[in-house]
Amino acid sequence: MMPKITSGIVRFKSDVYPQKEELFKKLAKRQDPEALFITCSDSRIDPSLLVQTEPGELFICRNAGNIVPPHSNYTGGITATIEYAVAVLKVKHIIICGHSDCGALTAVLNPEKVEDLPHVSQWLSYAKAAHFIVEEKAPNLSPEEKLTMLIEENVLLQLQHLKTHPYVAARYATNKVQLHAWTYDIGEGNIKAYDERSRSFLPVEERYSDYTKDCLGKNDSDCGCK
Repeated sequence: MMPKITSGIVRFKSDVYPQKEELFKKLAKRQDPEALFITCSDSRIDPSLLVQTEPGELFICRNAGNIVPPHSNYTGGITATIEYAVAVLKVKHIIICGHSDCGALTAVLNPEKVEDLPHVSQWLSYAKAAHFIVEEKAPNLSPEEKLTMLIEENVLLQLQHLKTHPYVAARYATNKVQLHAWTYDIGEGNIKAYDERSRSFLPVEERYSDYTKDCLGKNDSDCGCK
């Protein structure tokens, strides 16, 4: 694997960097990302590939289960990243994106799988309420159906946790930041986003139809989304 990684660096330096040299020179001095993208550490998720962004457009935070602990006096990497993104970088959007076949959430449904991993077990306790919601709403679903539902309920739960962070709460209350809950189906390449009006997850192209119809076929500078 390392030969592939190191050869990739060589190709980046010889092929990719020269094509985007002007962009990298600009980014060397400052960053101005549009969104904070919180997703799982799963190696199958590539946020920039998923949303087709250039370097500098996403501020990315990853962890097992795309979890956001509720705000507390304990300082952790997730909390610090959120605070910096909102208070300093002033991102306009925060996206929490779950995904299909999530190992972390499979372990939430089957805690015995991680009983010998104390740190993982404790971390996944932040998703326990989502598990309770699934069992309360649909106790008779199959294990596969429960996982699909849990993936959705978990991003909604983490969005609620996000609102407990002071800078997020303040900027959300003044409409300076928008919050988004997404799920990504790896095998199908589909992304769904939660729609508060219908209280359901809709395909991104339907949920954001006003944006996507304006942006298709246009350059970033012309689409008007920012």
